[in-house]
Amino acid sequence: MNDPTPIPSAGTPYLDAAAMARLLPMSAAIDALEAVLVSGLDPEAEPARGVVDVPGGQLLMMPSATASYTGVKLATVTPANPGRGLPRIQGLYVLLDGVTHSPLALLDGIALTSLRTPAVSGLAVRHLAVSGARRLLVFGTGPQAWGHVEAVRAVRPSLEHVDVVGRNAERVAAFTDRCRAAGLSAAAAAPDDVAHADVVCCCTTARTPLFDSALLPEHATVAAVGSHEPDAREVDAALVGRATVVAESHGVAARECGDLVLAAAEGTFDMSRLRTLAALARGEAKPTEGRPRLFKSAGMAWEDLGVAAAVYEGWAGLG
Repeated sequence: MNDPTPIPSAGTPYLDAAAMARLLPMSAAIDALEAVLVSGLDPEAEPARGVVDVPGGQLLMMPSATASYTGVKLATVTPANPGRGLPRIQGLYVLLDGVTHSPLALLDGIALTSLRTPAVSGLAVRHLAVSGARRLLVFGTGPQAWGHVEAVRAVRPSLEHVDVVGRNAERVAAFTDRCRAAGLSAAAAAPDDVAHADVVCCCTTARTPLFDSALLPEHATVAAVGSHEPDAREVDAALVGRATVVAESHGVAARECGDLVLAAAEGTFDMSRLRTLAALARGEAKPTEGRPRLFKSAGMAWEDLGVAAAVYEGWAGLG
């Protein structure tokens, strides 16, 4: 595989999707995120995501900093792009030295997001899912859905079967073929098949609940990652009300996690019950027995920085 292509004008490496896959496998990305939280980073202190409306979509800005690195992800959300044959979300990540703020690397923003989002879910699943989990149900057939298969498998090597729910039969078939090629059994499924799942991953752009949570086994873990908007949700209020609920931070949950905000507004969830991913990773919180477990992710800048830094260190030979 070729080395990352340098930017001729500055000599700054550009780390593309192929470089990331080579330098940081999913299991290592999960470990890198856990290390960031265990080391003491406080997600509550992170700056809020910057969102600017631009013609035809939005520009998102996500900065973060540690003692060693500073970085920012610039991403665009363009709803009309799929009709043009282009990605709905595009982006670029700029990684800087934490002391001098000199540029260290540019990273493909789409590839970075496609790695860090399932890695964050993988970290949550590591601490929430029952041991020996064998069955995964995935809503969605895109890069995030596949990344979640990889992430769940990384933390639960007992995984044997993947059920796939999607709107396009051809894409569902291609996705199940990909699972089988990776050594898993797989099948096209319907939302009611959550009744047989140990882990459920919601990786869609849905704005209303994807399934009836009354069907969900009490031991199941759900990761919902599809939105960062307070008026959109992938799971119903009943699940939020009865589950052990984990989010990246209290602030993000209140601003951006529609699954939780709407359930709280409807009176089925008290935000004081929320547990954080940091508390989970540090052993300060555990799931309640006899309840489903829900991880709601909106995405945070520290996650991009943690994964980007690990990719860069692999490239530079520092890690």
